[in-house]
Amino acid sequence: LTFCSLSACILSDSVRLVDGAGRCSGRVEVKSHQSWTSVCEADFDRQDAEVVCRELDCGTPLTLQGALYGEGKHPFGTNQFQCKGSENRLLTCSTSDKEEYTCTSGSAVELTCSGPDHVRLVGGSGRCAGMLEMFHSGEWRGVTADRWSMRDAAVVCRQLGCGSAVKSPMIVSGGDETGWGFHIACFGSESTVKECTILYSSKIRFPVGVVCSGISKNEK
Repeated sequence: LTFCSLSACILSDSVRLVDGAGRCSGRVEVKSHQSWTSVCEADFDRQDAEVVCRELDCGTPLTLQGALYGEGKHPFGTNQFQCKGSENRLLTCSTSDKEEYTCTSGSAVELTCSGPDHVRLVGGSGRCAGMLEMFHSGEWRGVTADRWSMRDAAVVCRQLGCGSAVKSPMIVSGGDETGWGFHIACFGSESTVKECTILYSSKIRFPVGVVCSGISKNEK
């Protein structure tokens, strides 16, 4: 399968990473009032970074630092973001006006994300539990429970940084019986679902759900 990245198909019109090594790394720039602005390193924390990586379909934050990709040509914004980390878009986060302008040359924040996951769990208690969906050709689609096993669930939890697989129930309600999706077969040792065998499924009667143990230690 040839995957289409979410941010490559549906570009965010309010946040971007520029001058980095790839589309998931670079200097953070935010569009406000039709103009792009830089973000001061002192005004940006890991919760803000989680939202940016999520909005750009770039996984989770790996590094936050300044002066790595240059200062850029845009002025610094006047708002300080106060994200909880669960928001889907940076501009939906709470903001506060900075008491004083303290950003200087070399203090623009740079962010490196882990890269696109192309898998997600939706409708559960958090990002580590819910119905499994995969991104392909510009849209999210379900995965059939037919011949699904805990080996497959283990790969999903590993890729999402959600620890180990606890259970993987078949979801009886909420499935689109006429919609297409995917059948996945993994050995269980793969790092990502894309390393597994992925087949097209023309009809999904019962989508699969996955419940993981939680955030892995290296992401705390």
